[in-house]
Amino acid sequence: MFNKRLIKKLFLPVTILVIYGITFAVVPDKALTAFKSSMKIFQNLIFPLCFIFILMLALNLFIKPKHIIKYIGRGMSVRGVIFTTIAGIISMGPIYAWYALLKELKEKGFENSLAAVFLGTRAIKPFLLPVMISYFGWIYTLTLSIYMILGALAVGFCIAVTAKE
Repeated sequence: MFNKRLIKKLFLPVTILVIYGITFAVVPDKALTAFKSSMKIFQNLIFPLCFIFILMLALNLFIKPKHIIKYIGRGMSVRGVIFTTIAGIISMGPIYAWYALLKELKEKGFENSLAAVFLGTRAIKPFLLPVMISYFGWIYTLTLSIYMILGALAVGFCIAVTAKE
C-alpha cells in the first residue's frame, strides 16, 4: 500500500494539520492567530526561497568543484586566497564531503592556510543571503558576511604562521 518513503515525507505535514485541527477544536481564536502568523512568515519567505532554489539549480548546473579547484593554484598567493574564499562561499553539500578533496589538494601543494580559509568561508551561503536579508536587513547581513570573510582570512593567516609542515 503505502511505502515507507511516502509515509516519512507526509509525517510532518500531517502531524501539523492534526495539531492545528485539535487546536481549532479546543481554542479556535488562538489557533486562527497562530495560523495567520504562520501564513505571514510563509509570505515573507516565499520569494527568497524561490530565488534560493533557482540560484542553487544554476550553481549545480554550471559550476562544479573541479572547475573551481583548477583556479586556486599551488602555494599561498593572493590569487589562491581570493579563489579559495570564493570557492568556500559557493561550495555546497555537507562539509565532510569536502575533507577528502582538501586532503587530495594538500598532497598536490594546497596550503593548510588555504584549507582553513575554504572551511571558514563555507559559513557564507549566497543562496541563504536573501532569507537573512529579509530577517535582519542589508546592513547586518553585509557586515556579518564581511566579518566572516575577515575571520576566515585571519584563521588562515594564523594557520600559515603556526601549522607549517
